[in-house]
Amino acid sequence: MTGKLILANGEAFNGNWHGTPASVQGEVVFFTGMTGYEEVITDPSYKGQVIVFSYPLIGQYGIESLYAQSEKIQVNGIIVAELYDGPLPKRASSLAHFAESQGVPVLSGIDTRSVIQTVRETGTMPAQLLHKEMPEQPWQLLTADFFPAGENMDIKQVGEGHLHIGLVDFHYKASILKELLALGCTVSILPYNAPAELPESLGVDGLLFSNGPGDPQALTSRLPVYRAWAERYPSFGICLGHQVLAAAFGANTTKLAYGHRGANHPVKNKKTGRVSMSSQNHSYVVEADSLKETPFDVLYENVNDGSIEGLIHPHLPITTVQFHPEAAPGPADHLALFHQFLETANDMKKVKMHA
Repeated sequence: MTGKLILANGEAFNGNWHGTPASVQGEVVFFTGMTGYEEVITDPSYKGQVIVFSYPLIGQYGIESLYAQSEKIQVNGIIVAELYDGPLPKRASSLAHFAESQGVPVLSGIDTRSVIQTVRETGTMPAQLLHKEMPEQPWQLLTADFFPAGENMDIKQVGEGHLHIGLVDFHYKASILKELLALGCTVSILPYNAPAELPESLGVDGLLFSNGPGDPQALTSRLPVYRAWAERYPSFGICLGHQVLAAAFGANTTKLAYGHRGANHPVKNKKTGRVSMSSQNHSYVVEADSLKETPFDVLYENVNDGSIEGLIHPHLPITTVQFHPEAAPGPADHLALFHQFLETANDMKKVKMHA
């Protein structure tokens, strides 16, 4: 079966359709890693997007639920140059079968290099994946707010450990939770719209503000609550959590032309001068000039474009990073950030116990 990718600027690319005939739309973005397609398509930060993989062959080691970052595929569509259809490990299913089982189309045989060049030159834009039997659809507005005010989310507690960490859920990646559990934490998953008194009633020792999709300004009404939490508990922000904490203390955020997505982004620690590799997935960044109105210092910056990659509070135990220290996929250069966060939470817990 054949299908096409249509960009909002009018460019179209023909390819081979895999899955049920359909017409889907989403913001077209690209990922530059050589591996990690399992983690990417199930990462909630990609919710509603059409993902283009830059590596020319995708699907070569199949799909195993062990690496999924959520319970389902989050992207609206998948674009690849070549879709692997050879033998796979016994426990793995094919990418095509996995996507079809969840109603997500895959389009292969696409000139992904040209698509990515277009996105780099003109920025991300709406895109349609269209099966040959389906008519072209009217363009829809891209969704940037994934946080309905009245959404009812359950409070969950997992793990058994000395430290009790509240994971503020902006649609977190499973690997963040796994890392906290592997380090021996009790974790309470707190809804993004939780009552202001919830962390205290649960007796948490620290808060991790998670990654998530969309525009951080969608959470503006909640910023006073997040600031109050961060002023009370050791806090660690990742990706969207980094942006939200910065905004809670007065910073502004803005959207990049085509974002940072891949497992090979170099960042520089401003305190040590050390450059390390990071895994990233974000459209929005904290505006550097707006930090003058906040107490934060820049901890990390992007080597390629100088954008803000991490912040640290000079007096409060608050650290944030724009990248993903839990990787999945990507390098493990920054796992120590979890240890540092938990050590701080543990030290403050001891102080409270002896107060």
